[in-house]
Amino acid sequence: MALQNRVLATGEIVADPARGLFMGNRGGCLHDGQRQLGQARWKGRAWITCLLAFKGRRRQLMAPGHYTELFFLDEAVALAAGHRPCAECRRADFKVFQAALGGVRAPDLDASLHAARLDGRGQRRFVADLRDVPDGAFVDLQGPHLKWQGQVHPCSPAGYGAARSVGAGMVSVMTPAPTVHALHAGYVPVVALGRRGPP
Repeated sequence: MALQNRVLATGEIVADPARGLFMGNRGGCLHDGQRQLGQARWKGRAWITCLLAFKGRRRQLMAPGHYTELFFLDEAVALAAGHRPCAECRRADFKVFQAALGGVRAPDLDASLHAARLDGRGQRRFVADLRDVPDGAFVDLQGPHLKWQGQVHPCSPAGYGAARSVGAGMVSVMTPAPTVHALHAGYVPVVALGRRGPP
């Protein structure tokens, strides 16, 4: 049975057997002894995105008392959900992301992202013209869509669906505002557009 550890662009954590290109966590142990998630999934501030493999480390998923491993289709999904690059296993990416936001310290960056990503226990969004949304950000077009290279791509846990051209008009932006600023400033996320799936 699939564990509830797959993060969607909406920030929700669902049970899905796919793993994706990245893992990460939300600052601690979110699961109980039966490997079920509780209310703690929204409380931590350090929501990070890690490499699947680093220095030969091996982990038992959802081990009692240890941090909860989460998985993302790609980095763009992780960013939309409110995560940032890990400062240890993805040090170079973290430094680029940090510099794109003015060099703010990690604790201040985490506090800024925490305020921007949540509205209670739901995803905080803002409205912008689709033409002004940078590549790598997610927008809600009757479901999560990645904007990338002049097109939008519907996204599901299985991957991306067929692309369509970007139009104009106001849209609900799912990626947190500080991350959108980083994308505008030149941060380029890893995307899994080769992983096609139903929209």
